[in-house]
Amino acid sequence: MANRLALSGGAGKRSYFGTDGVRGIVGEDLTVDLVERLGKAASLWSGRGRVFVGRDTRASGPELEEAFARGVVAAGGSAVLAGVLPTPAVALLALDLGVVITASHNPPEYNGVKLFDSDGHKLTDAAEEQIEELLDAPERGGGTIDRVDVATDSYFEHIVERFGSDLSGLRIAVDCANGAYSGIAPEAFEQLGAEVTAIGVEPDGENINLGCGATDLSLLSHEVREKGLDLGVAFDGDGDRMLAVDGRGEIVDGDQILAVLALHLGVDVVAVTVMTNLGFHRLLEERGIRVLTTAVGDRYVLEALRREGGILGGEQSGHVIYLRDHVTGDGLAAALLLCDAIRGRTLAAAAAVMPRYAQAKENVRTFGGVPAAALAEAERLNEELAGRARVLVRPSGTEPLVRVLGEAETDEEARNLCARIGGLVRRELG
Repeated sequence: MANRLALSGGAGKRSYFGTDGVRGIVGEDLTVDLVERLGKAASLWSGRGRVFVGRDTRASGPELEEAFARGVVAAGGSAVLAGVLPTPAVALLALDLGVVITASHNPPEYNGVKLFDSDGHKLTDAAEEQIEELLDAPERGGGTIDRVDVATDSYFEHIVERFGSDLSGLRIAVDCANGAYSGIAPEAFEQLGAEVTAIGVEPDGENINLGCGATDLSLLSHEVREKGLDLGVAFDGDGDRMLAVDGRGEIVDGDQILAVLALHLGVDVVAVTVMTNLGFHRLLEERGIRVLTTAVGDRYVLEALRREGGILGGEQSGHVIYLRDHVTGDGLAAALLLCDAIRGRTLAAAAAVMPRYAQAKENVRTFGGVPAAALAEAERLNEELAGRARVLVRPSGTEPLVRVLGEAETDEEARNLCARIGGLVRRELG
């Protein structure tokens, strides 16, 4: 497993941590023993204090939650178990450490461990390396386990109060991916006055992210069109991502959502990743808003925002970060902000402000890195394209894949660019 995750993570000396915690197929890449050792190591790293633990709705969650707690006890820390809770809630409620047992948008057979420090910030690469160095440290014992059942209410009140607005008259579909928002998000919209059609709200441990949620918007799109709703929003299994569909059932991605919010909230700087559409950059340049570009991963966006004093950022995949009254990306907060931002107009009209360049993507499966020849050719092509189009090739931080992107004003050119680099990657990998 160490080699697989190191290669997919593509950063530093870390063997288990990728771009967003430790993640893998339960029983194969991610074992009970590893999660217990992570609990011990993370607790030692944090000073053996109080570790707040939440999880999503996967069947493997309770067992892995208990394993992590045993590790905390072995290190002499105190594990505070909150049960099913969205990732952003754990970040807000973190004690000396916040931990979520989740594999985010991945299928049910996956699970993982996400970590937050006492300020609700995702850990740096250096901190993750330090935790890995403690995986085989001796046990100290003497720790405790406590359970709490008020965390959901505390989080709900915070989000509705700080990010909610009057949504009377709004007809909205809310897809919770059979995940951690199933018992929270529909109620939030209803409390604010919206008429809600809730889907993906019957988690059984085996259906998280399957045919629903932010990874598959077809069901949400159908519901919106079939019932003539104003829009639909979809979360991923742990609730840190949100995408939308407009009243026609057309997808509105994270770039478009971020563009709508940037103009509505009046910010002067926004942080995004290298995947962000060129049309977003064009729009914000026209409006005089500075754009910070980071590596893929919401924690790199967060680091850039804190470094530059910004409060808004995100990813095309649906991570939307707004740091007024929050510490990390939050799907429900983002959805509520979006509904407020489009008041008096359709989502389609609001999103149309951003020109969208065509993007073609390909994933090449490999446990190796990105071939040097592909990197060199991508660099050469980008110099030739001079900003009117581009190619991008990079290792996935969560799966054993090389990801290729071609982007241009026309679909044909985007596909050709993607195919050119994708073909080179495949040839080099044999």
